[in-house]
Amino acid sequence: MSIVDLAINGASGRMGRALTTLVRGDRRFALKRVVTGADSELIGQPLYVPATPDTLRYATSWEGSEALDVIVDFSSPEGLAVALEHCVAHGIALVVGTTGMDADLEAKLQSAADDIAILRAANFSLGVAVLTRLLREAAAALPAWDLEIIEAHHGRKQDAPSGTALALGQAAAAARGSDLDAVAEYGRHGHTGERSEGSIGFSVVRGGDIVGEHTALIASHGERLELTHRATDRDIFARGALTAAAWLARQKPGTYTIDQVLDDRSS
Repeated sequence: MSIVDLAINGASGRMGRALTTLVRGDRRFALKRVVTGADSELIGQPLYVPATPDTLRYATSWEGSEALDVIVDFSSPEGLAVALEHCVAHGIALVVGTTGMDADLEAKLQSAADDIAILRAANFSLGVAVLTRLLREAAAALPAWDLEIIEAHHGRKQDAPSGTALALGQAAAAARGSDLDAVAEYGRHGHTGERSEGSIGFSVVRGGDIVGEHTALIASHGERLELTHRATDRDIFARGALTAAAWLARQKPGTYTIDQVLDDRSS
């Protein structure tokens, strides 16, 4: 297998740092560029210390990096928009972990898939990908059972439910032939009455340094099924993104999912 020429966008962030650490010594890749925001204190600083003449330095632009195979993006919507333009112009595959995009950027990503390979995921854990697959099967096989998505994260997390919890809910709703917006219940308080038939409930826990826990609880009379994934190390997300990048670099233009990476690994 040929070495994949890789770049990381958002390299000074939490995920970016995890990626640059893990890719060092990974024989699948040659890291060619690390890009960070214009306000970063790391601009111009060497990626690895002690530095050598060949050590990469944090950059703010894509100039001089036209021959890449794939870019992994965990930056911001603004940073992603610039990286996307560079990818389309030079035929570079793009792994997207950035969230919070507006409708315009969403449309640009969809259009760009005509020209380049793009893989997006709310969560790059391969374990969560398997959990999602199992939940689809369970939700479809047990359509009349009650379904709750329970998620827990550290106390600093800003949004609720998590993007992963919502993605699980969307997968379950689609498996039952419904739309999550029509069946979701995001909070219960006071005298709520009986549970709505076919609803998908969400419960949120915030506290401490919990990396991420997601449980799909499917309950009926006299029995219940629980599918749970617990993350104890943030590096799992970086490892999954690198696995996706190595796979995506070999694909034709189009939109891809973590499910397809799993299928290819198991074949």
